[in-house]
Amino acid sequence: MMSKLSTFFIILFFASLTTLNVQYLRQMQEEVPNAITHPKPATNRGWFEFVARELGEDRINVALVNIDQRAMPGLVPIEGKTVEVDFRRVDEGVRWSDLYPSWINESFAECPEVPMPAFDDYKELDVVVARIPSNGCVEDGVRDVFRLQVNLAVANLLVRCGRAQNGVSTRPIYAVFIGSSEPMWEIFRCDDLVLQDSDSWIYKPQLGRIRQILLMPVGSCQLNNDVVSGEGLRAQTTDDETMKQPREAYSTILHSSEAYVCGAIALAQSIIQSNTTKDLVLLADDHVSPESINGLRSAGWKIKRIQRIRNPHSKKRAYNEWNYSKLRLWELAEYDKVMFIDSDFIVTRSLDEFFIHPGVSAKGDNKNRFNSGLMVLEPSMCTFRTLMERRWSVRSYNGGDQGFLNEMFPWWHRLPNKINHLTYFPSADDHKNRDHTVVPNDISGIHYLGMKPWWCYRDYDCNWDMPDKKIFASDSANNIWWDVYDKMPENLRRHCSLTPKMHTTNRNHRNKARDANLLDGHWKIKIRDPRLKNAL
Repeated sequence: MMSKLSTFFIILFFASLTTLNVQYLRQMQEEVPNAITHPKPATNRGWFEFVARELGEDRINVALVNIDQRAMPGLVPIEGKTVEVDFRRVDEGVRWSDLYPSWINESFAECPEVPMPAFDDYKELDVVVARIPSNGCVEDGVRDVFRLQVNLAVANLLVRCGRAQNGVSTRPIYAVFIGSSEPMWEIFRCDDLVLQDSDSWIYKPQLGRIRQILLMPVGSCQLNNDVVSGEGLRAQTTDDETMKQPREAYSTILHSSEAYVCGAIALAQSIIQSNTTKDLVLLADDHVSPESINGLRSAGWKIKRIQRIRNPHSKKRAYNEWNYSKLRLWELAEYDKVMFIDSDFIVTRSLDEFFIHPGVSAKGDNKNRFNSGLMVLEPSMCTFRTLMERRWSVRSYNGGDQGFLNEMFPWWHRLPNKINHLTYFPSADDHKNRDHTVVPNDISGIHYLGMKPWWCYRDYDCNWDMPDKKIFASDSANNIWWDVYDKMPENLRRHCSLTPKMHTTNRNHRNKARDANLLDGHWKIKIRDPRLKNAL
């Protein structure tokens, strides 16, 4: 048997181990925050070796943004020149909502100041190294003004302070981001990422695209008329960049049913009638029949067959179950830019000039969000893969693609309201005086909400017959859609036939409007729609 003395020493030994373990755990708890505050890249020179190898020399000029070199010894080698970029931090009173107001006066609006460095103080740079501030949130949907300021400072240094060669072409200049927070992918595209490890991102950006982005305001707080006219971009584009003709296209999507085939045909015809010079590309899944595909092709669309994408947060058979199919737009990598337009839309003036905007550009919706019914985007296969991956973890504020895209692209650019005029008249006064529902003459596109024109009789907007949809009713908007229809060839009109089901639905709504004696009186109009004979 073990003696009492031996038992005592064994107990004492294990008690000592327990004390050491507790001390070790406490030490680890104290060290973890320090590891986050001073990330591993403080001594990682892999980025320098990569850039030096790419440039073919060891003496490279480095600018540090949001980095105190004294707190991070060993980050930059002694070869070449290293400067810390000085700039005044944006006022703490400036909020993201100040950069992205829900409404602006498009004729006159100003953005809050987001200070930038004095760029004349920094010349002949080879690489800009930055640490992106992180508030501990996930990267998707981060709306932090200081984070934006750092990203914009880096972007400006890249296009203003690189070493020019022969006054025409630009010597490559690199951007390096270190730490636990990745840069804003709205500015630094994954296509330009040349090397990434666990603690650094190295980019070789397309400077022409960066210049274009920097012409935009710091948020949706104002429009940029220089970009709309294209003069600002052309003035800052090098000779090499102007030689490349951009590849651009309009696009729409049909999936899960044929309810919008007629709308897509009318959309194509309206774009063509505006004398566009761009391609028209339609994405369609296998729920669109070969007969409809032939009609869509005859209307002017180039057809690209796709597999639809399920919204992982939607219930089965819900209206939004497959609306993540819109992510397929980023697969159109044969184009530099795509202007997506919903199929319930009519173009009234050429929109070609708006391709000059960078992606994502769109009309404001509510709060700090954009309306995804019309948007300019920049296709990219790596962007598509990222969207597909993050759709599982990023929640949509409205359960649909618009909410998801707003979380993925929180920094976007405002297009004028006239480009995406919604048929939405929420005030009761609008419908007491029908002049309030007249579409303005200067608009460039109409987005039809509620019941679509081709689902209704030719004679009037059937939204008038439904009290819950009256806010979408407009006689003038309805007439504009049918004007496009009247100019369509006969072989295209047959894709807009009035079906027996549509006729029954419309007749029931007319009867209810008559029984309720709705004051607008549209239910009194005699139906003369020639499509009615086919429905009967």
